[in-house]
Amino acid sequence: MKNKTLTVLGALAISIGASAASTEMDSFIDSLMSRMTLDEKLGQLNLPAAGDFATGEPLNARIGDLAANARIGGTFNIAGTAKIRSLQQIAVEETRLGIPLLIGLDVIHGCKTIFPIPLALSASWDTVAVERMAHVSAVEASALGIGWTFSPMVDISRDPRWGRVAEGAGEDPYLGSLIARAYVRGYQGDLSKPDNILACVKHFALYGASEAGRDYNTVDMGRQRMYNEYLAPYQAAVDADVATLMTSFNLVDGIPATANKWLVSDLLRKQWGYEGMVVTDYESIKEMRTHGVGDMQANAVRAIKAGTDMDMCAGAFADPLLKAYKEGKVGIDVIDRACRRVLEAKYRSGLFENPYKYNDLSREKKDVLTPAHRAAAREIATKTFVLLRNEGKLLPLAPKGKIAIIGPLGNNRENMMGTWSAYGDGNDCVSVYEGFKNYVGNRAEVVYAKGSNIDAGDRIEQGAEGYGGKMRDPRSEAELLAEALEVARDADVIVAAVGESLGMSGEGSSRADITLPPTQRRLLEALLATGKPVVMLNFSGRPTVMDWESENIPAILNVWFPGTEAGNAIADVVFGKVSPSGKLIMTMPRSVGQIPVYYNHLNTGRPNGSDKYHIYRSCYLDVPNSPLYPFGYGLSYTTFDYSDFALDSATLEADGKITASVKVTNTGTVAADEIVQFYTRDMVADISRPVKELKHFERISLAPGESKTVKFEITPDKLRYYNSELEYVAEPGEFQVMAGPDSEHLSTLSFTLE
Repeated sequence: MKNKTLTVLGALAISIGASAASTEMDSFIDSLMSRMTLDEKLGQLNLPAAGDFATGEPLNARIGDLAANARIGGTFNIAGTAKIRSLQQIAVEETRLGIPLLIGLDVIHGCKTIFPIPLALSASWDTVAVERMAHVSAVEASALGIGWTFSPMVDISRDPRWGRVAEGAGEDPYLGSLIARAYVRGYQGDLSKPDNILACVKHFALYGASEAGRDYNTVDMGRQRMYNEYLAPYQAAVDADVATLMTSFNLVDGIPATANKWLVSDLLRKQWGYEGMVVTDYESIKEMRTHGVGDMQANAVRAIKAGTDMDMCAGAFADPLLKAYKEGKVGIDVIDRACRRVLEAKYRSGLFENPYKYNDLSREKKDVLTPAHRAAAREIATKTFVLLRNEGKLLPLAPKGKIAIIGPLGNNRENMMGTWSAYGDGNDCVSVYEGFKNYVGNRAEVVYAKGSNIDAGDRIEQGAEGYGGKMRDPRSEAELLAEALEVARDADVIVAAVGESLGMSGEGSSRADITLPPTQRRLLEALLATGKPVVMLNFSGRPTVMDWESENIPAILNVWFPGTEAGNAIADVVFGKVSPSGKLIMTMPRSVGQIPVYYNHLNTGRPNGSDKYHIYRSCYLDVPNSPLYPFGYGLSYTTFDYSDFALDSATLEADGKITASVKVTNTGTVAADEIVQFYTRDMVADISRPVKELKHFERISLAPGESKTVKFEITPDKLRYYNSELEYVAEPGEFQVMAGPDSEHLSTLSFTLE
């Protein structure tokens, strides 16, 4: 009783403390806003780009002038702590009210120390690692003057052609929700501290469902699908108290998300109770006109009335909104509401207490790219690699003999970082060639040849160069190949470093054909023809189509874009210091024609129960229905046996719980981690339900011969879904629970919810 009482009192104290803090904030902002003019209020709603990110140019005069005249609430893409401090000084010391600026940047997977891309981080299935990455990013960003990151991106996507899958957590709403919370915790932590920053969940909403996988394209889906398959990660971030949220470019129900009253006001604000600041994506109010929805003034009014608070770069909340106010098209109450939310974000970040909390010049060097941060990047990267194939146990390699690193990504530092790498510098990165040499020392000889360009044509590599990934070799394909074969001739093993360059995925980098470029395929064919064992390292910002590679290459390790410590981390896994443990978080298709292909699909009235062709069944003439590699798939250097799958009861009471358990045994000779996965299926419901849904997973470490029993507690809450009336319910009836190493290789038991 004593402990219970203490718990209650503690919770009450926390509640009272939070309430007091809220009251204090409200009082402060009430006082401030009572002194603000209309122009000053409107100024807080505008977020222009500084335009000098990573260039080192002198302070942008236009931004400085806007700050001096209290015409902006913040800015982004400004480089250098001293420069940021000087701009903040203008806002704080040279304006009437001294309101500080929010300074933002796309810190997506590291700031100066670059971690694996978000898709790769998610493939670790390790929320602790994700949170750790986000905190290191916040430490470095805050040391460099940044107090606000436009991250995490939590859009669910089932189309790997969309370049921005690199920034997300894949296709599953449950896993995506857990990762969204981890990002928010890592970035924001205790915002009173100088090394935590505001997070911004994006893109609200449904951006990952862009038709044809083409960036900025339209989205079209019904409410029931939204609620059950796409909205959960955004809501999870809101529940984690994310400070800010960014609207998406796409339409929702035919209305641009930025001005969609149902989306921003009814769903986000009223249903979910979100009280934080909402900012647009880059010029999205301006783009509403291109969508065919009104002029700038009308769209500004529509957006702010819908619940959007801050305009990024369009200038819509400046003169157009002022004119609308004077014409009586928008009231001061609406402007005040938006202004208050911007000011609250600044208050939460501690900027009113100390406007220069992120401008400590002493931190600029001592808190970035530290040995500890690099060690964390290396360790986390090893958890993200997915071993897709390992015939004849070719991996791990022994550090002996002559090892040939061949391929356009084998000795390239810049492209190790991947898309949206903030302040990352390729010169700080470790290439594959360098990492291998570091690992083997004098125990083996490591040699290198480029072998080919990323692509034989100019179009793709020109896109890559736009993101700083310039790497084209002027030599002909024949010359590059001849050099590679000369190097390979005397090697004991060939490690082919192939795949995408950093500019081939990310924003604006959608691909219709996600197979390996033909020039790299020809390189692999020539390397295989030597008769030497070939290990393929596949660099990518998305799942790629590798049907030919999986038939012909004995060992394939998907390494994504691993970041600053790329080469060292890859060497750790290739040579067996660490056993690979990553699992796919997006289904890998056999063919582009299968897309979208995802594990948690609805059944059809004419399902095909095998990969064979059956007329009048849902299948293809030319390829099986099954993917090349399923969601949750990933091999290890050891083997795991799943046994003793059981339920402690076959009946789940409406207010009760039952437990599913499975015994997992390391049956090999190598200590390794395994990610144990549990899925459920609702067999009969108000609407058609997915054939399986991830509901629980656990990363476990097992020594050779060791066994662990992993448990999944099933309650009615974990079986809920949105029915045809959008009621969140768990309906009585028959269910299945499944357990296994991935979404295809599962054992199944049945139970009944009463």
